[in-house]
Amino acid sequence: MIKNILITGGAGYIGSHVSEVLIKNKKKLFIIDDMSTGHKRLINKNAKFYKININEKKKIRSIIIKNKIDSVIHLAASLVIGKGEKHPKQYYKNNVLGTENLISACIGTTVKNFIFSSTAAVYKDGLYKVTEKSKLKPKSVYGKTKLKAEKIIINYSKKNRINYGILRYFNIVGSSPNGQIGLINKDDHLFKNFSIQTLKKNPIFKIYGSKYNTKDGTCVRDFIHVSDIAEIHNKVLEQIDKKSISKILNCGYGKGISVKQVVSEFKKYTNKKYKIIDTPSRKGDLIKIIALTNSLNKFIKWKPKFNNLKAMVKSSLNWEKSLINHN
Repeated sequence: MIKNILITGGAGYIGSHVSEVLIKNKKKLFIIDDMSTGHKRLINKNAKFYKININEKKKIRSIIIKNKIDSVIHLAASLVIGKGEKHPKQYYKNNVLGTENLISACIGTTVKNFIFSSTAAVYKDGLYKVTEKSKLKPKSVYGKTKLKAEKIIINYSKKNRINYGILRYFNIVGSSPNGQIGLINKDDHLFKNFSIQTLKKNPIFKIYGSKYNTKDGTCVRDFIHVSDIAEIHNKVLEQIDKKSISKILNCGYGKGISVKQVVSEFKKYTNKKYKIIDTPSRKGDLIKIIALTNSLNKFIKWKPKFNNLKAMVKSSLNWEKSLINHN
């Protein structure tokens, strides 16, 4: 039985949504976050919070022992692709060493399950539709550090009989349907940027790269709503615990949406003069990638609730409006 769960990065965008789902499912929650990118507002009020960095191994170990933690969900990471290209050392420290310190803090304790947020950025560019067995060849520093972290988790878990679930996220968007939590950081997040622009007088939609070999020249992504991703964490955790097995799973909807398609959905909410600006493509960006999710659908009983572009755009806009009103 899963009782006590430790979440790293629980004051962040995805962490706050995962916390919401777990609390609804009557789990006892402990959150650690160093607040470098987290927000007080996103910390679940029903969880116990510790302000700690994931590299503080001794402190984490004592939290695990004291609270009889049986499951860890590891979301804390540096995750902006562009920043990773500029600060590879920082990304290595947070994503690789941080993961190693965290999982080694679990060894010889009550922890028996470990869920890790990985990424589609571990796959080779240009494959388009990928299964969990597709070729791994990360293009970005971010993808490289996540793949190293995956290997560390597999290695430690096998030796110490911990069940792991490695979730390879595709592009996460949207915000909680109740309007309470969403994305605060601006870091080059497509839906966030477009939401901010849509609410301005004269919106400017920036497209990074429009000469790709895709149907309309822009990148193609498999966008998945953050509330659906949060639900996946809960269900995968229950399954690996119940069956005592480990899994690597792609988490997406299995459908490609181009950046231009996203722009045209956002445009519906502007009745003003808008501008579309083509800017150069970014280093480390994949051209097109979609999740094949047969493994996920076999492993958990899961029906996505928000798998249409309109719902994803609407919830992003509603959240952005709430932020304006909040400030």
